[in-house]
Amino acid sequence: MMGPNMSNIARVLSRIDEINRRLMPEIFQQQHGPTRSRFVDVLAETQRPGAPSGPAISGKTSYAELKKVIDECAQKYNIDNELIRAMIQVESGWDTRAVSNKGAQGLMQLMPRTAAMLGVTDPFDPAQCIEGGVRYISDLTDKYHGDIEKALAAYNAGPARVDSGNIPEVSKRYVKNIMAIYRRLREMS
Repeated sequence: MMGPNMSNIARVLSRIDEINRRLMPEIFQQQHGPTRSRFVDVLAETQRPGAPSGPAISGKTSYAELKKVIDECAQKYNIDNELIRAMIQVESGWDTRAVSNKGAQGLMQLMPRTAAMLGVTDPFDPAQCIEGGVRYISDLTDKYHGDIEKALAAYNAGPARVDSGNIPEVSKRYVKNIMAIYRRLREMS
């Protein structure tokens, strides 16, 4: 005997959460913590004509300040600035104080050991975190001979997993999401 179809139940619960989030955002946030944009919403926002020139940033740093840091790091480490923007969108949703359930911190979600390895002393300092993250993706891009998708998978899952060929499904989705946003940003520029 087969059990109930849990995907339909999960879909209904997700829809209830979405309705509650829209109707009662303060109460929803108290119960569930800060919300992050769904990938499809982020992608739709990049496609919308007349969309704001920059994303909504949480914290005291403006998009203009972050754009300057992104552009400087892009040039310094030879990484496309649209790729950096796509990574920040997927990693932290532009939340300068973001902390993942695994302990990754800041805009580019650096793990504490990785941050220390990169010389990042304050992952919540947007300039330090962006520079550290861009330096890391640059190093990984070099390691994988310009293969951005492998470099992104290693950024997410770790180089050991990529080297062993054991890339988790969540990392494969992560790469697809970043590449979709990256392509959209490149088309717009």
